[in-house]
Amino acid sequence: MMWLSSPALPVGGFSYSEGLEAAVDAGLVTDEAQTLQWLRGQLQLTLARSELPAACAAHAAWEAGDCAALQAIQTWVLATRESAELRQQSQQMGRSMLEWLRHLRPGHPALALAAQIAPAPAWPLAFALGGLALGLDTDHMAHALAFSWLENQVQAAMRAVPLGQSSGQRLLAALTPDIPAAVAQARNLQHRMDHWQSFSPMLAILSSRHETQYSRLFRS
Repeated sequence: MMWLSSPALPVGGFSYSEGLEAAVDAGLVTDEAQTLQWLRGQLQLTLARSELPAACAAHAAWEAGDCAALQAIQTWVLATRESAELRQQSQQMGRSMLEWLRHLRPGHPALALAAQIAPAPAWPLAFALGGLALGLDTDHMAHALAFSWLENQVQAAMRAVPLGQSSGQRLLAALTPDIPAAVAQARNLQHRMDHWQSFSPMLAILSSRHETQYSRLFRS
């Protein structure tokens, strides 16, 4: 679980801010308090309702060898990435995770199933496959995904806002306790795809603006 959530995982998560850099540029996030509000909103309103339930459902589908379910989840994930940057991020990180798994667990049976998902499994599906390949159950996989997202976002905030290391640690301390509730919500939604939500219009607008932002540190 610690390995899977490590920022050293070679998937390129450090290069994406997921709209945070654009929010900083627009003056919506300027200090630690606003960063906390931004990240908590994103955790509760997007991650817990979309990527986490998608990853939980994908974990069960990988385990069952259910290609049809995996393709349905893949279609939903890609259809709900509301900007080119967010879609690119999900696809690129998914491909990188799959490549890492091919070297780490070359004989894992789910890798053959992954080759049938077109295009390559997006990030929530690939992360779920990583959890299964490393022996994690659904709950531990989902906690690892949420903490991985949070740590990458805090690191992005430290560079973009910018914030100091102490601020980063305070953000982690404030937001880590929110993860179990987000995972519990995702687990409740796991088998109810018609209740999954990816509705964050301001994030979509900011992400689209970021594509032509004059000065950028991040790819999203």
